[in-house]
Amino acid sequence: MRRPVALRLQAALGTLALAAAAGVVLTMPEAAAAAGGATGYATQNGGTTGGAGGQTVRATTGTAIHEALCGRASSSTPITIEVEGTINHGNTSKVSGDSCSTAADKIELKQVSNITIVGVGNGAVFDQLGIHIRESSNIVIQNVTVRNVKKSGSPTSNGGDAIGMESDVRNVWVDHTTLEASGGESEGYDGLFDMKDNTQYVTLSYSTLRNSGRGGLIGSSESDRSNGYVTFHHNLYENIDSRAPLLRGGIAHMYNNHYKSLNESGINSRAGAKAKVDNNYFEDSKDVLGTFYTDQAGTWQVSGNIYDNVTWSEPGEDNNPAGPDPQSNTTVSIPYSFTLDDASCVPSVVSATAGANKGLKVSDGSCTPQSPDPTDPTDPDPTDPDPTDPTDPDPTDPPSGTNLSLGAGSDGSSKASGTSYGNVRDGDLGTYWSPAGTTGSISVKWSSATTVAKVNIREAAGSEGTVGSYRVIDHGTGAVLASGSGAGVIGFSPVSLEKITFEITGASGTPRIAEFETYAG
Repeated sequence: MRRPVALRLQAALGTLALAAAAGVVLTMPEAAAAAGGATGYATQNGGTTGGAGGQTVRATTGTAIHEALCGRASSSTPITIEVEGTINHGNTSKVSGDSCSTAADKIELKQVSNITIVGVGNGAVFDQLGIHIRESSNIVIQNVTVRNVKKSGSPTSNGGDAIGMESDVRNVWVDHTTLEASGGESEGYDGLFDMKDNTQYVTLSYSTLRNSGRGGLIGSSESDRSNGYVTFHHNLYENIDSRAPLLRGGIAHMYNNHYKSLNESGINSRAGAKAKVDNNYFEDSKDVLGTFYTDQAGTWQVSGNIYDNVTWSEPGEDNNPAGPDPQSNTTVSIPYSFTLDDASCVPSVVSATAGANKGLKVSDGSCTPQSPDPTDPTDPDPTDPDPTDPTDPDPTDPPSGTNLSLGAGSDGSSKASGTSYGNVRDGDLGTYWSPAGTTGSISVKWSSATTVAKVNIREAAGSEGTVGSYRVIDHGTGAVLASGSGAGVIGFSPVSLEKITFEITGASGTPRIAEFETYAG
């Protein structure tokens, strides 16, 4: 049943080529971060809410993601990072700060907590760049694609894992993602979704994992049994050789997943692990459940699964397939509530819901995909202002009232020859300030405390789009009021201050700031 990697990828690559030739752009509505709320084991141990309740920033580069992490007041300050565009090695660099520990060759979530990374707009693609979660907790990753992350060849990232977790990780919810490679270990790839060294309370839901030698593991070796309490539901595993997943010790719950073209083995329960396997659909696959490649057995509890064109190998010393008639050999108690779709409709439900850019659709057990529940407590309260109502305030709406910068003072970190700090507060778009290089900061200041809730950074004619990543800072306290990328209107919670700083941390050339306008609302 196993097919050479090149042949197995041919159809998928052909589809992508046709889409590119036709100029197809896959679009999606703005995604609501953590819509519907966490499910499975991620709801235990205090729950998983990510950056709920914190600031929301937009990032279009990996560097901007790291800057958002580093710009927080502390490593546990909640933040939601909305990502749009392609994140790759060319736009991802290491950023330093007291609230972060980042790296240049991956998206690094190390020794941090209370973070949501969510794809918005036309989608977020992490291209050849993995996401690494280490010594962290309360993390949500939603609506993103991570593809072609390599451990050998060039470029390399994250040990070849699309998403990898290790070292005392707790409460991670990965939802509506697409994780994919273009082959197996011989082509330079490793796992799509790996957990090791004491990683617990994780849910992978409504995601697509495909075209990889290894789907993922829980535990890096037979002795690494400190991991577990992991839920996999409504995921598509397609064209995976093995590890769907590999489970060493611990407990995992797999329900309503569609497994298609598992070429060598599927759910591999080893080293005393317990797998609860409910209402899944296994199709065109081999050895979809059992203990494989070891004499250290694991166990399973099965119910309601469908095996469609599944073949089974003969038992051996290091091979104990659960089929051809899988029966339970353990019992597993699940502490959370869940509703099962009938296995017969799993292929259609998963096809409509799993993966990035599917509108965050979910299933309620009726075999009919549903949009995110607007009454869920993690969603905006229906009595709150309607975020789509044009009469509601929007942080990016044109500011109203008096430009407080007129008549104020100004200074900065440096200025290019022929420019002046005062040019950003003179009301004249024909004059501008530039830093001595591509980065620097410009400040507006007053003699007494002034309330500011919005700034408008206006670039000089001919330099529009030069400003890349930025931070807006309360100069007196050092607090980061906002961060993101690109000039324009930037809103934040009203703050009383005497000096406000716009810090440019990344740019495509020498910025030219014509006006640094400040407003109370």
